[in-house]
Amino acid sequence: MKTLKILVGVAFIIVISAFAFNKMPNSKTDEGYSIGDVATDFKLKNIDDSLISLADYKEAKGFIVVFTCNHCPYSVAYEDRIIALDATFKEKGYPVVAINPNNPKAYPDDSFANMKVRAKDKGFTFPYLFDDGQKIYPQYGATKTPHVYILEKTVKGNIVRYIGAIDNNYKDASAADQKYVEDAVNALLEKRKVPVEITKAIGCSIKA
Repeated sequence: MKTLKILVGVAFIIVISAFAFNKMPNSKTDEGYSIGDVATDFKLKNIDDSLISLADYKEAKGFIVVFTCNHCPYSVAYEDRIIALDATFKEKGYPVVAINPNNPKAYPDDSFANMKVRAKDKGFTFPYLFDDGQKIYPQYGATKTPHVYILEKTVKGNIVRYIGAIDNNYKDASAADQKYVEDAVNALLEKRKVPVEITKAIGCSIKA
């Protein structure tokens, strides 16, 4: 009986410990980052063949990291809005950093060569990086294109402050009445809490 009580007690402690670990704030999960996590930096190839990392942006206050691609109709629908976000916020300290997470063997349209063509045709004003080997998007937890992560640069690192969609109407920018990314960055610039921290990213699944 005594041995049974000890075993039950040990099992109880294990269950409680596991529950507590899973509920720890800012903990990293298998699905990627949560709000408040410190996001990993990276060094990825840009369309000009240079290597880009977040650490290169010495004067930045944060970043609008967008996982996107060439072929996805959702990504295409949002391209002008991504360019507009960069135009609005880059000079304020929140530049856009776009990353193509797709495997070009699965979708040749998303090859590095085609990324260069697309960026030139659209006049991208931001780096368009290739997640070679698909090592970065799983760390972030991106599942769609486009999928946005807004990071705030702090002494502790780049803190995740928003995850999700750009706005609530991919078909028509003028009809979007919830501009999640714009509102989030403006809140951070004004030292306010981000009003909506997580939304569902709408787009194509990332091709592995």
